[in-house]
Amino acid sequence: GILFNKGAGQHILKNPLVVNSIIEKAALRRTDVILEVGPGTGNLTVKMLEKVKKVIACEIDPRLVGELQKRVQGTCLANKLEIKIGDILKTDLPFFDACVANLPYQISSPFVFKLLLHRPFFRCAILMFQREFALRLVAKPGTKLYCRLSINTQLLARVDHLMKVGKNNFRPPPKVESSVVRIEPKNPPPPINFQEWDGLVRIAFVRKNKTLSAAFKSSAVEQLLDHNYRIHCSLHNTVKKIQTVLKNTGYSEKRARSMDIDDFIRLLHGFNSEGIHFS
Repeated sequence: GILFNKGAGQHILKNPLVVNSIIEKAALRRTDVILEVGPGTGNLTVKMLEKVKKVIACEIDPRLVGELQKRVQGTCLANKLEIKIGDILKTDLPFFDACVANLPYQISSPFVFKLLLHRPFFRCAILMFQREFALRLVAKPGTKLYCRLSINTQLLARVDHLMKVGKNNFRPPPKVESSVVRIEPKNPPPPINFQEWDGLVRIAFVRKNKTLSAAFKSSAVEQLLDHNYRIHCSLHNTVKKIQTVLKNTGYSEKRARSMDIDDFIRLLHGFNSEGIHFS
């Protein structure tokens, strides 16, 4: 009897075969604490409660919270369910071993990075995304969908596309196809200042088909780096230094679309060693 809010990404996964497949791929353990975001009416939640120590379900819609509570009320599963009401992006994440969720698609990108920068480390996340977003997460250098999202995610985690999920497996059906992805954080993480890394990658991918030499000639980029350079070194002449670093590292004529993680690490080190910073 609930009217789902499609604008808020409320598309309930109704196919039990897909639910079971997600749970199987999550390889849940009896001792696990699971974080679920957007549990909806609890089709995935209830199945997980049967297999784990605890599920922490984060839901923003009080109506769906009521449905979920009614579903487990009076059962042996009720004591294993903790419900947090509110916006997950504005909430500190609790401790958890794994995250399993059919996410509201509009929070996909900010939630992925909130997850990957969360400490202590979790084992893995099995997440449902819009198909194109999922393909961007796993895209390789040189492919059409390769972008800042791809390289930032792959810097911090191993990402695998697990399966496609058609729109008719949801109620109401979304307008897009979906995919399930496994994200496993790299532990230990790469020894890189992520804020600096993202600053560099952001500049490179604004026009990913341009050469880096052209991308760094933008006046806005030059002003930003000149400001950072003066903060770090109290020196000038940043423009010439930028082009010198690009030339000396061999990346002046490279394009972001074809550069991998190692390329950007070498480039960031090249800039940092000359006192040029991105945060």
